[in-house]
Amino acid sequence: MNGNGHIPVLLEEVLEYLDIKREGIYIDCTIGLGGHAYEIVKRNPKASLIGFDLDEKSLLRAKEKLQPFADRVELYHSDFRYLPDIEIDFSKIKGVLLDLGMSSFQLDSPERGFSYSREGPLDMRMDLRNKITAHKIINKYSEHRLSQIFHEYGELRQARRLAREIVSRRKVKKFETTTQLRQTVEEICRWRPQKGKIHPAAKVFQAIRIEVNQELESLSGFLERMAHAIPKKAHITAISFHSLEDRIIKHTFARLAIPEDSHPFLKILTKKPVVPSKEEVEANSRARSAKLRAAEKI
Repeated sequence: MNGNGHIPVLLEEVLEYLDIKREGIYIDCTIGLGGHAYEIVKRNPKASLIGFDLDEKSLLRAKEKLQPFADRVELYHSDFRYLPDIEIDFSKIKGVLLDLGMSSFQLDSPERGFSYSREGPLDMRMDLRNKITAHKIINKYSEHRLSQIFHEYGELRQARRLAREIVSRRKVKKFETTTQLRQTVEEICRWRPQKGKIHPAAKVFQAIRIEVNQELESLSGFLERMAHAIPKKAHITAISFHSLEDRIIKHTFARLAIPEDSHPFLKILTKKPVVPSKEEVEANSRARSAKLRAAEKI
């Protein structure tokens, strides 16, 4: 854990699969508070780093943390999907990290509305320039679209019933807070705490957050473009936190490792996803659903 309470997930595993001992450029596509990035430039004085994040507040915290290495760090307040279009020397890239998780800083900020366990506005935007908020989705989207989002992005069994009830209730009173939404979810899904069971609100909030930030859009395309852009021997390491993302990463890596009509671009380094140790989960419960997959350009 660092000074701001942030614990980078699967840290040693990330550094191992990125093979950070090599001189060159490392890219952190979702830099967050800079936990992984800090260790890369700290442990390798011949490494330089390019970092991206849509969350400006997180980016400012990362910039502060990485200040001792400012001459080797370049940060962008941007969606990582624009990375292949940026004018950088791709021939010098040695590793690309894609950590798709939420930071503690975001989850623990009630005013951001990411957490169902904290009272706050229905926002959930990574990028505050975004016009779409959770409030707009819950109060404006059609019953059919809400049901789709809950089913596809949250894998919620009661998706239709919840969507129908939300549309009915918002006619009387708009949904304004995370607490209002959580209480509705608990009531409709008849939630009773059970060991090992995921709170249905966690699935609903995940689904809305994915829709607000378009988190799954073009993920496969980005991975494919990066696989083409980076040089041989460069590594791509991706950490996902739910099955939808992990499935996209797994299938994209597999497709690029065994293409139908051309030479393979990637060699998969992780036959199975790497997951946190029992000790890491005990130290950081938010790591429990993390899965790491890695590949090497060939």
